Amino acid sequence: MSYSQGLPKTTINSNKVVHKKKINKEKWIPYLFILPSFLIIVGFLFYPIATVFYYSLQNYDVSAPYYNGFAGLDNFVKIFTQDEMFVPSLLNSLKWVVSEVGLQLTFGMILALLLNQTFKFRGLARAVAFIPWAISGVLASVMWSMMFNEHMGVINDMLMKIGIINEPMAFLASTSTAFWAVVIAELWRGIPFFAITLLASLQSIPSELYEAAKVDGASRRKTFFYVTLPQLKNTIILTTLLRVVWEFNNVDLIFNLTGGGPAHSTTTLTMYIADLAVHGSNFGYGSALTVVSFGILLIFAILYLKLSRYEKE
Repeated sequence: MSYSQGLPKTTINSNKVVHKKKINKEKWIPYLFILPSFLIIVGFLFYPIATVFYYSLQNYDVSAPYYNGFAGLDNFVKIFTQDEMFVPSLLNSLKWVVSEVGLQLTFGMILALLLNQTFKFRGLARAVAFIPWAISGVLASVMWSMMFNEHMGVINDMLMKIGIINEPMAFLASTSTAFWAVVIAELWRGIPFFAITLLASLQSIPSELYEAAKVDGASRRKTFFYVTLPQLKNTIILTTLLRVVWEFNNVDLIFNLTGGGPAHSTTTLTMYIADLAVHGSNFGYGSALTVVSFGILLIFAILYLKLSRYEKE
């Protein structure tokens, strides 16, 4: 006869109830631990996003509060039918994203391949190469504005010494050079991101693959295209997607270097939104533009992951 058979039936039932309550209590303990993080995410991420969607349906202009109120879809209709800056700023954003992400990926790949080699002071070289990534956008913009300066900038001095230009140029004040000057400044800051992530992936590639390619007589070029790149595919897809989102939303460097000028040549969509919020105080219309940019990025991300077959295999 077992121990439970010798106990009264009421005692057995009470023990089962206590045991069940204990199990239910233990099930809730993990949720209590993640509750603070969940509240922080809701407070600092989901609530602001919900607020933007709410204000996108409102007339909310601090400079003209007597017009504030529910607007419905009027802000969105105005964006696509009346706003003369929407399409040019969106085209500037596309130009900015394509040039930045493409150049950063190319130079980041080259830098990662170089830093993956074995040479003396490799650790120091890696640390120096990653420094730009640790510098804030405001500090980087101050540095580059001084280097691009027409009167005392080091870039003008170097170009004049090697004979490329004959007189100092105001790179950030000319419509023909301002955009590419800002691209160079952001390129310097963005290359380390790709270098870091690609270098980490390079170090995870099995050495047996390179040994097999060497035995088969593959050249360096074929080894890169048929061994290295396929192994880096998922990393490249993920990093480029993240960088597209970040560069599309980039505003600090452009705002501090050119403010969107000259003649709106560097006014991207996010720069246009920031200008409406900071100078125009039109938060309702700015929120509607933010919702549109969110939709553009969401559609792009879905299509990009679908077409690239990310981790499909």
